[in-house]
Amino acid sequence: MLRYFTAGETHGKCLTVIIEGVPAGFKISLDEINECLAKRQKGHGRGGRMLIEKDRAEILSGVRGGITLGSPIAMRIENKDWANWSEIMGTEESNGEKSVEYPRPGHADLTGGMKYDHHDLRNVLERASARETAARVAVGGLTRQIVEQFGVEFKSRVVSIGDVEDTADTSEAGFYERASVSPVGFGDAAAEKRAMEYIDNIKAAGESCGGVVETVAFGVPAGLGSYVHYDRKLDARLAFAAMSVQAIKGVEIGMGFKAAMTSGSGVHDEIAYDNGFKRLTNNAGGIEGGMSNGEPIVLRAAMKPIPTLYNPLRTVSIKDKTEHKASVERSDACAVPACAVVIEAVAAFEIAKAFLEKFGGDCLSDIRASYEAYMERIKSF
Repeated sequence: MLRYFTAGETHGKCLTVIIEGVPAGFKISLDEINECLAKRQKGHGRGGRMLIEKDRAEILSGVRGGITLGSPIAMRIENKDWANWSEIMGTEESNGEKSVEYPRPGHADLTGGMKYDHHDLRNVLERASARETAARVAVGGLTRQIVEQFGVEFKSRVVSIGDVEDTADTSEAGFYERASVSPVGFGDAAAEKRAMEYIDNIKAAGESCGGVVETVAFGVPAGLGSYVHYDRKLDARLAFAAMSVQAIKGVEIGMGFKAAMTSGSGVHDEIAYDNGFKRLTNNAGGIEGGMSNGEPIVLRAAMKPIPTLYNPLRTVSIKDKTEHKASVERSDACAVPACAVVIEAVAAFEIAKAFLEKFGGDCLSDIRASYEAYMERIKSF
């Protein structure tokens, strides 16, 4: 079974990840992983941390000569800011500086402190921080290469930032190329300008803003996931993966919440046959009954504004219970474009996991044989 674990703190020495269950024989490009990490650091509204870190993954095990061995893969991402925090975050000794006693509303600070009995809330925020998503982007950057060898392709975009929506048509030629180089992940130039102005105004007011991101997986074969058990449904697993990302508060597949306000004939995708089955629309977002149906899988996630505000909200000291302004950590005014990269990464992992469950084997040749036999069978269904 494909799975992974991450470790590390936002100002610790490094982020570490171990991926288990990658079969042998897959060609892996470290450059592609690092391209994903570089994309995560971009976007209008990012904070000063992005000027310090230049994230690059180092593969420590499980790959030889660019080919997976079938053994666990370990990766490491250095935190360059560690040089400024080594005495504060040292594992052997810590000077206790930069302690946090004023929990931020909307963050894990207070509840995490209560749960683990931490009276310096830095022990909570260091791990709860979205810095951890760099490790997950590295995981997605690697595991997506498994399914890309079978024609699966991932694209992402930003649907909206605050109340500014991208008005471009995603079906237009070159849309995703434009969105990938946009500072806000938009395809429409006029909407991009409005979104950047919106972020600038939010930042000037000491505020932060959220938005909605979308990931689309093209070329996913029909039949990944299952209708048989609740925990094998592909849409449920994608929703879980998206909701596990820091600051995500809502998830949609396909038409999503709009389906609740539309009649059945306007929701359900009619079926046609032309040298194979297809849907005339894709309101289901590529998933029916918990299984991929062969159409593009469309996943959207709503990101709330980041809890660190430079015009901080009211809170209470965990030491003397007096009212204070919340602690302020270095943060972003807007990280929605980066969020699109993270959601793409966790979706890629879940689809790769479901793919290997369907066509599983110990090595690429076994998986390819299983995949080709299945695809040949469903052609004649």
